[in-house]
Amino acid sequence: MTTPPSSRPDCTQTQVKRVRGGAIAPAAETDFVAEETPVALEFNGISHATMLATPADLEDFAVGFALSEGIIDGVSDVRGIDLLPQCDGIVIQLEISSACEVRLKTRRRAMAGRTGCGLCGVETLPEVLRPVAPVTNGAPVRIASVLAAMRDMRARQALHDITGATHAAGWAGADGAVALVREDVGRHNALDKLVGALARQAMHAGDGIVLVSSRASFEMVQKTAAAGVAVLAAVSAPTALAIRLARDANVSLVGFLRNDDATLYSHPDRLIP
Repeated sequence: MTTPPSSRPDCTQTQVKRVRGGAIAPAAETDFVAEETPVALEFNGISHATMLATPADLEDFAVGFALSEGIIDGVSDVRGIDLLPQCDGIVIQLEISSACEVRLKTRRRAMAGRTGCGLCGVETLPEVLRPVAPVTNGAPVRIASVLAAMRDMRARQALHDITGATHAAGWAGADGAVALVREDVGRHNALDKLVGALARQAMHAGDGIVLVSSRASFEMVQKTAAAGVAVLAAVSAPTALAIRLARDANVSLVGFLRNDDATLYSHPDRLIP
């Protein structure tokens, strides 16, 4: 059963006036807008990052962020997750293994005192361009399955249908059947939520397809490779840096995936008629 918009934590109602045909309608109407909330991530009491995110699936978000950033090696490194609502946002407290905490502290000490590069809050260029292990070769995927999966994901974007303001990231099996969709006002957050959901549900994601309702930037390829998935399909264009990383990481990168059209940018042999 679909949750009514008025009961969802990820959107709220507001009064608006419509403009139609250049004229402002006299009566106000009720509309729904996506929530955007400051979400702070703490690891073993260490404040690490604050993001603006949609306040739903936050456990998935926390685990996916930690995996994508290399803070943890697997979901087994997470000992516990607590969500603490504050007056101005939400604090996510993760308890992680001692080995991961030592690595995180070492990484933070190495970054201390260096001039920031200004990219997404990461303090050094090597942190942005950190290498990812190439994904293993999975089974070939039919291009028809990729096209069908994107259509299926679009049909499952409930929050976008309500608000028109969110991105989605989804995972489909090699047959094109979508099994998971996560939404957020931020495209990176949506993909982190998906990565976390895949890990927390112990899904064998490698032979499937990651789908994103956005462009395919470097970070989106990085997160897909970190999840061990060999195919990334995006609605819009990739960047040159994303293509180079996809080639190095053995990820098949598909862009401009719309209707029955697409462009294959890396490792096209994995995609078959």
